[in-house]
Amino acid sequence: MFDDNNSDALLDVSNIEVVYNNIILVLRGVSLTVEKGGITALLGGNGAGKSTTLKSISNLLNSERGEVTKGSISYQGESIKDLNPADMVRKGVIQVMEGRHCFEHLTVEENLLTGAYTRKISSSELKESLELVYNYFPRLRDRRKSLSGYTSGGEQQMCAIGRALMSTPETILLDEPSMGLAPQLVEEVFEIVKQLNEKENVSFLLAEQNTNVALKYAHKGYILESGRVVMDGPAKELRENPDVKEFYLGMSEEGRSSFKETRSYRRRKRWL
Repeated sequence: MFDDNNSDALLDVSNIEVVYNNIILVLRGVSLTVEKGGITALLGGNGAGKSTTLKSISNLLNSERGEVTKGSISYQGESIKDLNPADMVRKGVIQVMEGRHCFEHLTVEENLLTGAYTRKISSSELKESLELVYNYFPRLRDRRKSLSGYTSGGEQQMCAIGRALMSTPETILLDEPSMGLAPQLVEEVFEIVKQLNEKENVSFLLAEQNTNVALKYAHKGYILESGRVVMDGPAKELRENPDVKEFYLGMSEEGRSSFKETRSYRRRKRWL
């Protein structure tokens, strides 16, 4: 069980800057920590730098001509700057990409099996891992022989998370899990994240635009604006913060904000 007052930082991101194509500065001095056994939310609008932050950690920037030019990233006290993405998976850190990215020409079960490619395990251990995934995602058991390309968006998101789970990760970087999903499916996916965190002791760093649902399930959060952290703290405190209520939840002290009032919020944000 996560304890914010007595927890060890698994992941430490310290003052990083990220540049694309040697010219475009995307992240500016971003710092955050992910504690062992915790759920940490990385919040902000589209283009704030959430996905770039996750890719900086999982070392997926090179494929997009991105580079961490300043700062440091360490996992379990060791620098991970020189590790490739496969090394990160072996180390226990895996990213679930935005947009799910299942192999559409493979069945659901074949997709799940690809998640165990870094593990040297017996067929019985592989079967146990599959059963674990199916226990958390019973819908995948029903669709295990279906081609992933013909499954729903919610089923593909479950498949992507289940595939990550097959690698027995210690930490999952989850990018925009609610994107394109109906509200009831969003709740279902986040409930499973909560169960994996509590029962399997998987730590999560999730990037999410849906501030309301993210802060409902997270233990703490960081809010990004234009590539820098503008606010952070325990999720409960962020939920009650007047600025977060007004600018990210659409609520003011008097109740729900109108769109006209919220539209000019950038001129009134004290941190901009």
